[in-house]
Amino acid sequence: MEQHKYSISKWCTVSDETVSRLDQVVFEGEKGDFAAFAKAYYKANEIDYPKFFKMDALSKLAFIGSECLLMDEEFEKPSSDIALLFSNASSSLDTDLKHCESIVEKESFYPSPAVFVYTLANICLAEVSIKHKLQSENTFFVSPRFDIDLMYAQASYILETNRAKQVLCAWVEYLEGTYQFFGYMVSPYKQGEVEHTRENIKNIYKR
Repeated sequence: MEQHKYSISKWCTVSDETVSRLDQVVFEGEKGDFAAFAKAYYKANEIDYPKFFKMDALSKLAFIGSECLLMDEEFEKPSSDIALLFSNASSSLDTDLKHCESIVEKESFYPSPAVFVYTLANICLAEVSIKHKLQSENTFFVSPRFDIDLMYAQASYILETNRAKQVLCAWVEYLEGTYQFFGYMVSPYKQGEVEHTRENIKNIYKR
């Protein structure tokens, strides 16, 4: 099979109540308060997705980072042109703990359904897909660290087999107030863009 050339067309990081895109800070929120920061980002960018306020923290983090990467993408909706590959280390553990707490507090086996619905990490994929009307390949991996080899191989496979025209890859980790989003778009190569290689992913991630 002929190998095509792809690029990392853009990237985004979200941590410490700061959103950066292409290494430039595009938004800063109140330090030490993720919930307030997430709400402020939503309002500042005039996002229209009321369900955002009911999401768990992991989904809000994935949503913010994905919005930063997708908000200026022009594509027909619904679309199967953009695939999603997300990963993290703790899956939905932050929400799982809240789910357990709600059982103890209520002393019953009928905890809040609003919390229970987010006890799967891949729900954040659904939220991003619904917002942008994506009907595409999507997968959530759980690994101890950001696995560059895995993400590179999976993104390359999706593109080479024509399952999508672009892939949004992201590390989305949230646990008890500590969080990090690192995401990037893999697209057909354009002159001047960063080539999609393992080494370039590593270099951007470590900046």
